[in-house]
Parts: sequence; structure tokens; C-alpha cells
Amino acid sequence: MDKERLEKQLEFCLEADREKLIKRQTLVSDGSKRENDAEHAWHMALMCILLGEYSNQPVDLLKTVTMILIHDIVEIDAGDTYAYDAEANLSRRSRELKAADRLFNILPGDQAKKLRALWDEFEEGKTAEAKFAHTLDNIQPAMLNNATGGKVWKQRGVRLSQILERNKNTSEGSKVLWDHSLNNFIMPNLESGMITDK
Repeated sequence: MDKERLEKQLEFCLEADREKLIKRQTLVSDGSKRENDAEHAWHMALMCILLGEYSNQPVDLLKTVTMILIHDIVEIDAGDTYAYDAEANLSRRSRELKAADRLFNILPGDQAKKLRALWDEFEEGKTAEAKFAHTLDNIQPAMLNNATGGKVWKQRGVRLSQILERNKNTSEGSKVLWDHSLNNFIMPNLESGMITDK
């Protein structure tokens, strides 16, 4: 056994626990609290396993689940950036790149390289796995926003145009899931006034 390797792996595992402390804007389904990044990643991973059949292209589920589990780990350092906060999104990329450099390099070299490559692949959004992961990253909060009656959308004054812009590539991972999200999660909240079209 390589003791140094094991210690680095466990150090990363302990550091990853801090993802539980990063609060997102999205409420959990009963509206009782904001979800954290770890809950979001777990929920997306489960959705990936259950909904993988709706990907536009065949995907490697283990690769996609791994990508999902690490996609927001950089927020340990960079913090959560609300999707519709234009000002905060200006510095998001630089904050997250700096965080990725620190966090993934806690691991032994081979694993650091592998996980960083998966994180970069997710960020680039070009492979079938990355596209499907992005679809889930977009429909999961839409599903929860709908489950909570659009409360956060209403509180934040979110406009339909913002949602459509954020989701402009969502159908590239799964047309079926995007169509369902649009018709069952988003449009009913527009009709009820929880999302504005102005």
C-alpha cells in the first residue's frame, strides 16, 4: 500500500465534504430549506441513472455520474454563483478555474489529471456525456422550482427570457427532458405569474 497516495485521497475526500456547506438558491422539494451543492450533485447523479435512456446519444453512465459528482466541487472555493446573477457570473469562470487548480491537485497525480479532465469536459459541454450532464444540471433546479410553486423564481424576479437563454443548449443533451421541463416545470409558472415575461 502507498501510504502517501492514500493520505492524499483521504485529504481530498475530507475537503469534498465542504461541498455540503455550499448553499444554492434552489429550495428542496418541500420548500423547507435551500439545497446544498452535495444534495444537488447526488440528486443529479440519481437522475442520470434513472433518466439516461432519454439522452439524445448513448452515454457512459459511470463517466457521466462521475462528472456530475464533481461538477460543482470548485464552489468550495469559488462559492455558488446564482444562474441569473449577471454581475457575479462575470467573475465565475476565473474563480472556478483557480479553485479547480487547488482542489484537484490535492489528489495523487493520476487521479488529479483524470478528475480535472472530466471537470474540464463538463465545462466545455461538447461530448455526449457533458451535454447530458448539463441537461440534468438545468432541469433539476427547474423541477425543484416548480415543486415549490416557483417561489424562488418569483422572489428573484426571474424572466422567461433569462430561463430560455440559460437553457439554450439544454435540448442538446436530451430533447425529451428539455421539452418536458419547458412544458411541465417552466410554462405553468409563467402562466401562474411566478415567472415574468417582461
